Amino acid sequence: MMGATPRASSPRGTAPAMDEQWTEETGDNESDSVNLRDYLKVLRRRWRWLIPGVLVAVVAAAVVTFLTTPQYASTIRLFVSTPETNTTAAYQGGLFSEQRAASYADLLTGPEVAERVVHALGLHESPSALQKHVTASVVPNTVILSVTVTDPSPGRAERIAKAYADQFKTFVEQIEAPSKKSGSPITTSVLGTPDTTSSPVSPQPVRNLGLAAVLGLLLGIGAAALRESLDTSVRQAEELAALAAAPVLGSVGFDPNVDKRYTIASAGRSAPRVEQFRVLRTSLTFVDVDQPSKVFVITSAVEGDGKTTTASDLAISLAQSGKHVLLVDGDLRRPKVASTLGLEQAVGLTTVLIGQAALSDAIQEWGDAGLAVLASGGLPPDPVQLFQSRAMSDVLRDLRRAFDVVLIDAPPLLPVADATILASQADGALMVVRYGRTTREQVRAGVERLTSVHGRLTGTILNWCPRSEASMTYTYHPDAVPDSTLVQPGAAGPPSNGGAAPHANDAAHTNGAARYNQGAVEPAGTYEGRRRANRLS
Repeated sequence: MMGATPRASSPRGTAPAMDEQWTEETGDNESDSVNLRDYLKVLRRRWRWLIPGVLVAVVAAAVVTFLTTPQYASTIRLFVSTPETNTTAAYQGGLFSEQRAASYADLLTGPEVAERVVHALGLHESPSALQKHVTASVVPNTVILSVTVTDPSPGRAERIAKAYADQFKTFVEQIEAPSKKSGSPITTSVLGTPDTTSSPVSPQPVRNLGLAAVLGLLLGIGAAALRESLDTSVRQAEELAALAAAPVLGSVGFDPNVDKRYTIASAGRSAPRVEQFRVLRTSLTFVDVDQPSKVFVITSAVEGDGKTTTASDLAISLAQSGKHVLLVDGDLRRPKVASTLGLEQAVGLTTVLIGQAALSDAIQEWGDAGLAVLASGGLPPDPVQLFQSRAMSDVLRDLRRAFDVVLIDAPPLLPVADATILASQADGALMVVRYGRTTREQVRAGVERLTSVHGRLTGTILNWCPRSEASMTYTYHPDAVPDSTLVQPGAAGPPSNGGAAPHANDAAHTNGAARYNQGAVEPAGTYEGRRRANRLS
């Protein structure tokens, strides 16, 4: 009993090795599947590069096929034998004929026979030109020669094939005869009449177009791969997160109606763009949850990345969630917030900074959600000087006290220094990166600009993504219900919360939902405007 060897130790000892091997094999399979998915993503993203290659190749093949003269083929067969009658001699003669047949195939396509055929038929082409239309082969393991002649005329091809058989038979007898008195040990016989095709053997349109399509597809794939390797723009959220060393708070899909609609307030409740900004709003809400007030600078590396539209829609989405939000147009070089929202631009941030108006008087109310907007005001000759002033610090201090969230639409990071100065005074910066346009180097340079002033990059927003790349690629629509079952503002009826008194926020939400698609400017004398004015005073 003491000398017994435990049998369970062997399986346990081999299990780790088996697990490691299985893990390696599984990892390899997953790596292969990931690479395949990456390739498919590239093809889906660059599919427009495949179409020109296929079209060009198919059109070129069609033109060549149309311009090519149809060719007919005529085939005639020759039998090579020896005149031996003895069985043993006949067997040896068969081997001899088989060896000779291989050489005869080369003679049939040579200049000697071609010259004889040209003279016999009185052709107007040279023997070398005739050779190009003649092919000869040996049927495997036989002594049968197959001669094929192609020509635009089927009748002419048949005559040339027959002449080839006759002239080759005479030519073999001459070269194989040891002397003029003795006969040739090799005999060639013509097997039947030439077999001529009734339809052209070339060109073949279906084959040509098919091969051209495959070739064009391969060329398109190569061009797409080359374009992908040379493309330095940002196209993936994972890549953007690695470049910026900050999380991607959200991806906003491309919407061709943005220029017509301006803001999400005029879009449907279940529109993909509205849902995407709700996701972005939620991500931003969980940044610094312990800090009561948050001031964020929304900027981009270069112009044209959609920062103003993003800032406006994000501010509207935050205001619709019940927060007290202020949108500041901090782009004192090319301000667009006022024109985007349809507000007055003459009085704004610069008016307050130079002391010509009080902060509470310069703020405008927009929409039913209670969004407050501070326009740019007049354009100063040196915005940097204003941003570095004591007055700017005082304004930001007052705004932190009066609002839950303050969003500042700032100029791009790389052209000017305005955004870096604002970021150094704010709680964080949000960088808008345009899909397929902003390059990796521009993102790195923008992050370096923020780091140089100890600005904090809170996160990035990937803008103008294709629908397949956006984080919200579907919408979850509510079921259709009759209008009579919908809660109407001010309608009498029992409370919807089980008989309890309605909460104040419920009424505000109902009123906001009823006027969701309206974008009218709220009068300055409303209760919300007076309340904020008291907080700023």
